[in-house]
Amino acid sequence: MRFVDEFRDADTARALAAGISARCEPGRRYKFMEVCGGHTHTIYKHGIEDYLPEAVTLVHGPGCPVCVIPMGRVDDAIHIARQPDVIMTSFGDMMRVPGGESTFLDAKAEGADIRMVYSPLDALKIARTNPDRRVVFMAIGFETTAPSTAVTVLRAAEEGIENFSVFCNHVLIIPAIKAILDSPDLRLDGFIGPGHVSTIIGCRPYEFIARDYGQPFVVAGFEPLDILHSVHMLLGQLAEGRGEVENQYARVVPWDGNRIAMEAIGTVMRVRPHFEWRGLGFISHSALGMAEEYAAFDAERIFDIPGTRIADPKACQCGEVLKGVLKPWECKVFGTACTPETPIGTCMVSSEGACAAYYNFGRFSRERVREATRA
Repeated sequence: MRFVDEFRDADTARALAAGISARCEPGRRYKFMEVCGGHTHTIYKHGIEDYLPEAVTLVHGPGCPVCVIPMGRVDDAIHIARQPDVIMTSFGDMMRVPGGESTFLDAKAEGADIRMVYSPLDALKIARTNPDRRVVFMAIGFETTAPSTAVTVLRAAEEGIENFSVFCNHVLIIPAIKAILDSPDLRLDGFIGPGHVSTIIGCRPYEFIARDYGQPFVVAGFEPLDILHSVHMLLGQLAEGRGEVENQYARVVPWDGNRIAMEAIGTVMRVRPHFEWRGLGFISHSALGMAEEYAAFDAERIFDIPGTRIADPKACQCGEVLKGVLKPWECKVFGTACTPETPIGTCMVSSEGACAAYYNFGRFSRERVREATRA
């Protein structure tokens, strides 16, 4: 199959693996963070770690949009959904994300009208066909999905659909990466940069990482060979004493991003002064809210929202996983109290969550065997 098989070729993978080993300095260990949850799933689904030498460790970053939504925001959304004549709409991976007391699925079972949609335009269609109801779209995601939300709001305004609004939870990748770089808990040698986000913002916004922190950053695609090629490129920079931003995913990602998409975001949304991230706390200028000009479509202005703040369960260590401090299997409740069927944390719920990747692709058992062997 063109554009798939060529990025999953075993001979090429072995050649890249040999090149990676050759570029490793004897006695040195390397730790790279894959920022995006999509990369995490590729790594475990295809066994990429088995192609890497022991000197190279991959750790997981905060690039899973569902995982970083704090429990209080989930509770606020459920509060909106329980208001009279409201239809709450959401992407499917939000339906089982735990809030402080319940999930969307629990609230739906109790009578709230909560519907899964595949895009904000689906939510707008529901608003058209239910003019006597107030339809709210639970908007989540990084810059990747923000343009679709913005375009939907623009269309709602153009068509005069007054019963549609957005509960905006779009977050920004650059402040999250900076928070990771400034964290005393983790020391990294480089980053495998997010491909999907970069199709929107391009590569230029990452230049501060190389300039201010001296670390290599490679924007990567999502096929197995993309990941291996990116590790090879990172090691090449380190071997040559460089710290630069490189674009491995040039077949999709333009260096300066998607101007039209960014303009749509800039028209409809504004950067919030601060926003709470699960596991990372409050990060300045790290999320988007609706612009004043589009207040009529802002659920936070339309509804009286409690603004709930809830501490994560003590047993859950999603925060440490999101920061790359812990591997999922090192969490005390992983695979026991916390499973995809009975999730305690968001990293086990989301289709991009690191814990779900470990659990679904059998990495938990492999890590246990590996640790036993080392002992």
